[in-house]
Amino acid sequence: MTTVVIAGGGIGGLAAALSVSSQGHRVVLCERNSEFAELGAGIQLAPNGMHALDRLGLAGAVGRIAVPVRELRFMDGVSGEHVVSMSLGERYRARFRNAYVVVHRGELHRLLLRACKDSDRIELRPSSEVVGYEHAGQTVRVLLAGGRTLTADALVGADGLHSAVRARLVGDGPPRNAGITVYRSIVPMDRVPPDLRHQSVTWWAGPGRHFVHYPIAGGRSLNLAPSVENRPAETFSGVAVPAPEVREQFAVLCDTAQRLLDLATEWKAWVLVDRAPVDTWTDDRVALLGDAAHPMLHYAAQGACMALEDAVVLGDLLNCASAEFGARLRRYNAARRERTTRVHRLARDSIGLWHAAGTAAVARNKALTAMSPTDLHDHMAWLHGARDFAAPDPGVLPGSADEDTYTLAGVLDAAGAGDPRGAAPGAYTLGGYLAPPERPR
Repeated sequence: MTTVVIAGGGIGGLAAALSVSSQGHRVVLCERNSEFAELGAGIQLAPNGMHALDRLGLAGAVGRIAVPVRELRFMDGVSGEHVVSMSLGERYRARFRNAYVVVHRGELHRLLLRACKDSDRIELRPSSEVVGYEHAGQTVRVLLAGGRTLTADALVGADGLHSAVRARLVGDGPPRNAGITVYRSIVPMDRVPPDLRHQSVTWWAGPGRHFVHYPIAGGRSLNLAPSVENRPAETFSGVAVPAPEVREQFAVLCDTAQRLLDLATEWKAWVLVDRAPVDTWTDDRVALLGDAAHPMLHYAAQGACMALEDAVVLGDLLNCASAEFGARLRRYNAARRERTTRVHRLARDSIGLWHAAGTAAVARNKALTAMSPTDLHDHMAWLHGARDFAAPDPGVLPGSADEDTYTLAGVLDAAGAGDPRGAAPGAYTLGGYLAPPERPR
């Protein structure tokens, strides 16, 4: 029996283990920590992510713990104006053949972990940090902390933002500091006033900052996640922050947003990071997956979905003997590169949408208000409607995301200046074009 070692026991690694083992391969899943666990709060799963989970046999189980979302609500965070909502109801579900849901990250991880434990082809190895690899003819020597080694027919690096496998394969140094801090808190729903309870994902957009919230844990809790461009000099993760400090950062937001923020008494903060897309994620019998391959900002709410899609495509392509693994991993890389790059650019470009100020915010609100329900669904069809995760994506143009500015549909925007907010006064990007500058009357 062929053996595939997977580095990293997060959502992507567990999903990859299920997908690869379904082809008859033995999987050794290595996790650096002493137990398999997932930190974090809420996670959004669009229909493409739910379809990937369905392919893994878990959509039904996820559906039982998830909160179906009725709409995505976009609010002007300063004025309190409701700008637009994208309905996720019957028409949306019929078109994209699945629901849009939110779930607690830990609960999703536990479902995947339970499925892996139930498989006789998957071996879980905690306290086994993968620190590198070496090619050894038709096998890979996987290097573990402490001097231990494993021999495998292939290695999949699903070891996240600070991937040791990526460091050996790509060697692009530490992640990029995005200059944004996100604060997270979870509030029991029984502490949320009834008029502030919505079965929706809601964004409050403000100058240089925004605030998103939605119910999780079967509706028993409210997930709060405000972000601000405060350009921290150093990155950090999961640091406790006093509630008054958080409220001060978002004092510009309207009364309703403030009421929601005031519900939280405990906050933790993370500096957002990502990496520039790269063309090559494979090195013969070694490949990257999820955040190790294409780490992106969370503003497209697609990081977990992309990892789940990766896992499905990887398993589909490894329906072969060990001798073909190198060629099949290159096909996996080619199949996933364009789509994940487009989502990466969407996430970066969304900063300009959420954080616009002044005339740019006015133009944004006007453009969004003019969009019909069909327009909004059309705009997201390429992302939410995907069923063949290995299909080529003609909407992506070549070039580095660090060198070019892209609109929200992933199309090159030659008029920008590195940041959508740096375009002409009042300019606003949405739907694959740069809207003409307009000044409010």
